[in-house]
Order: sequence, then structure tokens, then C-alpha cells
Amino acid sequence: MLIGVLTLLLGFAFAVQVRTVGDDPQLAGAREEDLVRILDELDAQEERLREQVAEQRSALEQLTNSDSRAATALEAARERAQAIGILNGTLPAQGPGLEMVIRDPDDEVRVADLLDAIQELRGAGAETMQIDDVRVGVSTAVTGDPGGLMVDGRPITAPYEILVIGDPQNMETAMNIPGGVVQHINNRGGSVTITQSEEVVVGALRPLDTPQYASPQTDD
Repeated sequence: MLIGVLTLLLGFAFAVQVRTVGDDPQLAGAREEDLVRILDELDAQEERLREQVAEQRSALEQLTNSDSRAATALEAARERAQAIGILNGTLPAQGPGLEMVIRDPDDEVRVADLLDAIQELRGAGAETMQIDDVRVGVSTAVTGDPGGLMVDGRPITAPYEILVIGDPQNMETAMNIPGGVVQHINNRGGSVTITQSEEVVVGALRPLDTPQYASPQTDD
């Protein structure tokens, strides 16, 4: 807008100057030297106006580039915050993955079996998962005895449903390797059903930890 206004002012100034020269009776009888001087002054005014327009255009371009960089940085920060939230389990997530159901009719599935499943899935590229209604995080702990397993202190009951987002084929292959999770659970009298899906929703959330010692800095 500022550049447009300056451009209009420049044109208006030219028009006024030309009309003034044409209508001024004193200029009609002016000497050639005076006319040359007046023309030089008009040229100088024109050059100054053009410089002002160029400066404002440069300032506008810098402002536009600055806004664009700021918007790009803000979008990158939002995407990073969202990725961290998904990895930490504080944000819901959806995407391709697996729905895995572990049946344990004889209460023989142990803590080690679930831990092996979690580690094998992570090793195969799992990005986030939940077991029943408990979101699995970096510090997730599986405890308890067969038939009374707990994830992060919350009881889970068979059949155990694991929802996991990642490459479906890689994760299913990892579960079915010889001597792996599926074979161990089958040997204990249980069974594992794996279903690949293009749209798995991991909606369970992990609560944010409350700092015990740290607090926001204040100006006081």
C-alpha cells in the first residue's frame, strides 16, 4: 500500500510540475539557462521520489521475507511439538499400523512376554502404542503376576489389546520370527491375532509429570 501511495504521489507530482510549467506565463519568457535549471531541479525531484519508492519497496520485501521466515519457523516448531507429544504419549495419534490381540485363557502370559512384545515392536519401527487403555511411553513399566499384569501401575485384563502405529508389515514380521513373541505365547497356551490396518487410532494419553523441584522462573 505504501509503495502504491508513493507511486501515485510521484505521478501526481510530475503532472503538477508539467502543468505548472505550461501555465506559468513567467516561464514562457524565461531564458534558456533558467529553463535548463528548472528542468534539472525537476529531474532531481523525480530521482528523489524514485529513490523513496525503491527504499519502501526494499523495506516491504524485507518485511515480507521476515514474516515468511517467522511463519516457517512457527510451523516447524508446531510440527516438532506435535511429534514430541506423540512420542511422549501426551497427544493422540492415528496412522497405519497393527491391532494385536493376545489371548491368555490359562493366565500364563508373563511380564517378560509383554516387555518382549513392546521391545520387538519398537525395534520394528513402532512410533507409538497402547495396551488396553494405557499409553506406552519411554518410561513404561510392566509389572504383576500372570493373570494380574499391570502397565504403569494400571491393571490390564486378557485378552490384551495392543494398538500400535508404524509399518504394519515390518511389525508383523517381527512378531512372528522363530522364537519370538507369538511363538512364546503360543507355547504358554495363549494365542496372538494380528490385523494390519491403514487407520489405527491410539487415543489413550499419558498424564504430564508434575515437577517436584522445578518451577517457572519469575522476575521477582
